[in-house]
Amino acid sequence: MEHRILGLTGAEVSVVGLGTWQLGADWGDVSTDDALSLLAEAQAGGVTFFDTADVYGDGRSEALIGRYLRTTPSPRPFVATKMGRRAVQVRTSYSWDNFRIWTDRSRENLGVDTLDLVQLHCPPSDVIESGEVYDNLDRLVQEGRIAHYGVSVETCEQALAAMERPHLATVQIILNVFRRKPLDKVLPAAAAKGVGIIARVPLASGLLSGRYTAETTFAPTDHRNYNRDGASFDVGETFSGVDYDDGVRAAADFTALCRELGPVGASPAQVALRWIIDRGVTTVIPGARNTDQARSNAEAAALPPLGDELDTALAELYDRWFRAAVHHRW
Repeated sequence: MEHRILGLTGAEVSVVGLGTWQLGADWGDVSTDDALSLLAEAQAGGVTFFDTADVYGDGRSEALIGRYLRTTPSPRPFVATKMGRRAVQVRTSYSWDNFRIWTDRSRENLGVDTLDLVQLHCPPSDVIESGEVYDNLDRLVQEGRIAHYGVSVETCEQALAAMERPHLATVQIILNVFRRKPLDKVLPAAAAKGVGIIARVPLASGLLSGRYTAETTFAPTDHRNYNRDGASFDVGETFSGVDYDDGVRAAADFTALCRELGPVGASPAQVALRWIIDRGVTTVIPGARNTDQARSNAEAAALPPLGDELDTALAELYDRWFRAAVHHRW
């Protein structure tokens, strides 16, 4: 597994990480035994970066990772968590008192004295632009509660604003074949400033696996069912904000291109992950609901670079299906 430096953290992390939203909630149920098994399978496949958040299952995802870490021989994976979504999304919620409470809870869940990386969890723009917020984040570092901090953002403009802060280690942002806007300015700015890029929603909530049809149904507890109109959180987090039916049809085109121009034997999901790795991000964080998915995701790192012909075809696919609908929004 290739490793890259995670921005100002200085840590070397695997180019394929593991997103663990699904271990908490919003993707249907994952049992404790299955969760621990897939964490172990991911690490066995070379994954050294886990991403979680304090609101995933109201702390269940963090607690499961903490339980796994207690039985994991050294070196343990680098764990990034997030904070901020436990409160009303206004600037005043992002206070020192809340930062202390939130990080203490995550430290307890994960069973660590110092959190490797804490990311503000898709906060409002006025939070990202607040100097006081970053002063408090610096204080968390000074007091040893956290080692580093970053932001998870919804828009490219938020990412660029956050990168103006000198101690910002990482930016987490949606990037995939159906959401390409970060390639325009965010990734070049991050490279220039030494900020790590964590690419989330890499498979467009599963669309890019090529397994869904217009008739596919999702559990009532799955955000792909209840958040298609953005009723619960930003609609860009669900199917990358693209229309589901268009996404299914575009995914069929994507699958055909993978078979024609992609590496022999690679699945569409693996090609989608390799495409992101080729863009120069630090790590990409697909989720997994079982050990087979965890293993397959990790194996995407071993694929060769995809090549110019497929890159050009995928750019044309985006222009044809989604540029007009999503490029200006996030």
